[in-house]
Amino acid sequence: MNNFRPTTIERAYELARSGACRTVGEIKAKLQAEGYEGVKDRLYGASMTGALRKLCADNYVAPEGEDDAPAPKSVDDDDD
Repeated sequence: MNNFRPTTIERAYELARSGACRTVGEIKAKLQAEGYEGVKDRLYGASMTGALRKLCADNYVAPEGEDDAPAPKSVDDDDD
């Protein structure tokens, strides 16, 4: 049995690349739901959120039946 669990940052990048998250706010919500603690502290800063935001925009796949337009640029993901 593998007890390895990725760090918060590693998991955030996995989620961003997976196409399942449209915004950094969605990544934060998923991490918290998965039991990660201190998510806001670990995913803080313009470089980090900018990189995750770009990965989300490049990889997001809308669920069937939903609009797949990119998230608006004005969304402030740091308030989540």
